[in-house]
Amino acid sequence: MGFLIGVLGGAFGGLVGLGGGVVMVPLMVGLLKLSQHKAHGTSLVAVFFTGLMGAVTYGLQGSLNPKAALLLAATAILTARLGARYAHGLPEEALRRAFGLFLLFVSLLLLLRPHLAPVGLVQGQVLQDLALLLAGSFTGFLSGMMGVGGGTIMVPAMVLLLGVDQHTAQGTSLLAMVPASLVGAYAHHRLGNVEAPVVPGLVPGVLAGTFLGGEAAHLLSENALRWAFAGVLLWTGWRYLHPPGRRGRP
Repeated sequence: MGFLIGVLGGAFGGLVGLGGGVVMVPLMVGLLKLSQHKAHGTSLVAVFFTGLMGAVTYGLQGSLNPKAALLLAATAILTARLGARYAHGLPEEALRRAFGLFLLFVSLLLLLRPHLAPVGLVQGQVLQDLALLLAGSFTGFLSGMMGVGGGTIMVPAMVLLLGVDQHTAQGTSLLAMVPASLVGAYAHHRLGNVEAPVVPGLVPGVLAGTFLGGEAAHLLSENALRWAFAGVLLWTGWRYLHPPGRRGRP
């Protein structure tokens, strides 16, 4: 079952260019009956391998900005551990609601992505470097807390603030999240939030799914994919915020 969840999460990432954590976490909670905390920690282990494979792929295409990735990672590795600890301290229900809100946010960004054009709102090398450091710190915390990659935040930040093209922004965000997700996964492991027996099946599934999703993306309509996955995320986020079994409760 872990392998199947990994395939689905990786395929999602390959198809629409987002991290698979937003898919893997709900599936691990729903199918494997993991606690919300363990699903977040276990997902982050798989995100590390997704980022590694994706960064290599984009690097071979020359779509990386090493300096930007270094600045993003520099602060992300510091805050990823804080995000993991913050998630660990939250009650199960509070973490579920936070993840539900995060899914709604991701679905909105997914729909807005085609309208993001390289703008370059921040001018000057020093200010751009500071913007990357701030984006990395926020993304690292969010990644450690939610058990996801950082493309949701890093890509729009680089496109809008620095004027980086979409493809390079995606590759750079994947490279930046390799060390950050590793730190976050290790922090979750230390806190007991990684379900070790799931990992051997999950990781190969993610790698296979990422490859298959990337190949299939060239055959399907990107617009239709975005709307379909945004709809799935909206529905999942709504279910997280309004669990069916709790209707009518005060």
